[in-house]
Amino acid sequence: MKGIQMVDLSAQYAKIKPAIDSAISEVLQSAVFIGGQKVESFATEFGAYLGAEHVIPCANGTDALQIALMALGLKPGDEVITPSFTYIATTEVIALLGLTPVFVEVDPQTYCISPAAIEAAISPRTKAIVPVHLYGQAANMNAIMELARKHQLYVVEDNAQAIGSDYHLANGQRVKTGTIGHIGCTSFFPSKNLGCYGDGGALYTQVAELAQKIKMIANHGQKVKYVHDVVGCNSRLDSLQAAILSVKLRQLDNYIDARRAVAEAYDAVFAQIPALTIPFRSPDSRHVFHQYTLRVAGGQREALQAHLKNLGVPTMIYYPIPAHQQHMFAAFGVQDLQLPLTEQLCTEVLSLPIHTEMDEAQQQYIIDSVLSFYK
Repeated sequence: MKGIQMVDLSAQYAKIKPAIDSAISEVLQSAVFIGGQKVESFATEFGAYLGAEHVIPCANGTDALQIALMALGLKPGDEVITPSFTYIATTEVIALLGLTPVFVEVDPQTYCISPAAIEAAISPRTKAIVPVHLYGQAANMNAIMELARKHQLYVVEDNAQAIGSDYHLANGQRVKTGTIGHIGCTSFFPSKNLGCYGDGGALYTQVAELAQKIKMIANHGQKVKYVHDVVGCNSRLDSLQAAILSVKLRQLDNYIDARRAVAEAYDAVFAQIPALTIPFRSPDSRHVFHQYTLRVAGGQREALQAHLKNLGVPTMIYYPIPAHQQHMFAAFGVQDLQLPLTEQLCTEVLSLPIHTEMDEAQQQYIIDSVLSFYK
């Protein structure tokens, strides 16, 4: 049996090698490495897949989040509500722009931001909400958008982990996550469900005015070369990565189906172990399983992780420390904030290998390895 990895990008590349190599060769022969037709084509294809009117590629997912908040015209001191149980990029851009992060609790089933916690945290200074679609599971966007409309707030979706997930709106319409709020943001980090071979990201919106401002900000604040209307930054998706992403975008739904099949195999066994809580599947959305994350009860997570490591099964903890307990946010006076569920999750969550090329032998070995811990 081939060695087990959290994500097997080499095996994935081998399956699409001719198309990838051809796409890269076209870019090299064109010598257009920044912008150009490959980037424009990918933006169009990605927009069609998402059902988004406007897609603006950028350098990475963190830039996407930062540019989104800049485009909304928020001012220093404005409050942005966000979960503390997330990767640090979601929250650090808030502080970077001089905004005030307001950390709130998550939902006990999805581990995404809790609408009730959002509502309790809204103040006269609140200007935006940044829900995170964690592990491939959608946040409760119906409730979040209702709160946003009621309180006239912006919504920036952190869709880095849930690209391709379908969500059922209250009106019965089915849409892609990331297209529900005012701006959606994603990362094309290599291990993502849609990943490139380096760094990359994108923003998407249905609002033309926002799209125009996002494009300006990502390009040094200019619409016309050397004429800079707003303070911006330099954040570009290069042509090589765009060409690679166009090839992989055609495989995205297949990749999601493969991940979901692995998750179903895990679920069938791990649901029978009382000490483990398998991922919740919301009836409102399609979980795309960027991660397969268990909760391990009884203070046994580290012991289970060590047991699996000894058997050659890698695992990861996403995330061991909540954002509100990170020293970088000490100036906001949040280190004494009590978020009991978030803090408990940080001591219990454990992600198992899940990827598009996992074969049945590897799946069974991982399952047997977990079972052997509980015998």
